Amino acid sequence: MIRNPILPGFNPDPSILRVGTDYYIATSTFEWYPGVRLHHSTDLVHWRPLGGVITERRLLDLTGAGDSNGVWAPNLSYVDGEFHLLYAEVASFASGYWDPQNYLVTARDLAGPWSDPVMLHGRGFDPSLFHDEDGTTWMLSMVADWRPGRNRFAGIQIQQYDREVRRLVGTERTIFHGTTAGVTEAPHVYQKDGWYYLLTAEGGTSWTHQATMARSRSLFGPYEAHPDGPLLTSYGRPELELQKAGHGSLVSTPDGRWYLAHLTARPYTPLGRCVLGRETAIQAVQWPEGEWPRIEDGIPAVLVPVPGDAEPAEDLAEERDDFTAPVLGPEWSTLRRPATADWVDLTSRPSFLRIHGGQSPVGRSRPSLVARRVTSKQCELTAHLHFEPANYRQLAGVTAYYNTRNWHYAYVTADDEGQPVLEVMSCDNGRRVIHDACRVDLPSAGDITLRVTFDGPRLTFAYQLAGEARWVDLPADLDATILSDEYAATLVDGEPEGWGFTGAFVGLWVQDLGAEGVYADVDWTSYRHW
Repeated sequence: MIRNPILPGFNPDPSILRVGTDYYIATSTFEWYPGVRLHHSTDLVHWRPLGGVITERRLLDLTGAGDSNGVWAPNLSYVDGEFHLLYAEVASFASGYWDPQNYLVTARDLAGPWSDPVMLHGRGFDPSLFHDEDGTTWMLSMVADWRPGRNRFAGIQIQQYDREVRRLVGTERTIFHGTTAGVTEAPHVYQKDGWYYLLTAEGGTSWTHQATMARSRSLFGPYEAHPDGPLLTSYGRPELELQKAGHGSLVSTPDGRWYLAHLTARPYTPLGRCVLGRETAIQAVQWPEGEWPRIEDGIPAVLVPVPGDAEPAEDLAEERDDFTAPVLGPEWSTLRRPATADWVDLTSRPSFLRIHGGQSPVGRSRPSLVARRVTSKQCELTAHLHFEPANYRQLAGVTAYYNTRNWHYAYVTADDEGQPVLEVMSCDNGRRVIHDACRVDLPSAGDITLRVTFDGPRLTFAYQLAGEARWVDLPADLDATILSDEYAATLVDGEPEGWGFTGAFVGLWVQDLGAEGVYADVDWTSYRHW
């Protein structure tokens, strides 16, 4: 059986694609590099991270991107020996505006090189390409309406994309206004048995989320919605382990079976906070010729039949990184700036990751945060680092991070006399507090091992001094659930001032608030879950 979620932790808005016997999933990354994360499988059971596509500012510059802004809902397709990747950069939430811009890049190989981006329309987000049997290509997206009193999700539009001249041509057309569930977005078109099937996400990307199917004999409609209601939803079933089911895409196997990759989340309590963020799951789809597609009971299952012969997926309990490679591994991400050698240095000191300090926790141009997704309710990140701070403007340590307003941080710095100290600080909805009981006067600067542990809703830090075997727990029981989509969302006059679309990270954070050239050397890290 396939066990869901297949991509645990922050991996939302999956676009699934099969090329031959290879399956690929592209997911949203928002303000994190590399943008548009990719995974590969040959059996839909075992998924290997490939890293991300957007590894340089040439493809997208996320400098200054707001929390949960940036790369939304990519679409990966393949035609005539070439991969096409569509992605939207969404720049705002305020006052009913999104300021989206859609880009297209292409490559013969997923490892690149990728073409320079083609700017397409900015009418909405969640773009996708449909390559019709007649050789034409069409771009779909939701359409945003900023006008007060109007439906902000104004329908699904389509326009032809000319692959030769690499631009949109002809007139845009609205082909679907959605069902009564509203918030119609994430369109994908599939051609089967003489029908055009339109898959959309509706209901908003929380508890009322759903995947909706409609069909038409013509690409341009009119589209009739599935008579049995949503293809998939968790709405009204708070007892289900997988919640928020919706926003998906379909794939067929070589022997003609169908599967839906979709967004999901696992709250810590019924309809509670989802620290792990929005994840990717997969469901078997029954789709007899000429009939509507159906998923058993229309709800997400944790266990799904394997589409062939496959060994069970191995659950790697511990992942250690000794930083012997010349680049960061695909499990790592960096915040708002790509992992370039000017601040992420894997060569100056062999088998060490040198992180040059960056901005403060609220800085959106040059933060120095190297982090990985939290994938389990029980997990920990341990890091052995060397750091010699000269003053209070220089900090380095381990963090449990959601966004600029919500994080926990154990760090080494120096006091007013220049003596090294270990401290713990939290930021709760923008309010910072230093946990005085956790302060430790260190005997010397240099090597220290730090650990951050998630135990369900409880988060703790611990340290180990160089040359000692004993771990010391720091006396603060912290709330892990502030690192969640639900906690991050804020509304002002009914409009989102901030939103939560990502998930919790654990990572390595270095600040050089005086721009004095400080850095930290990380010898190794270990990520373990149970």
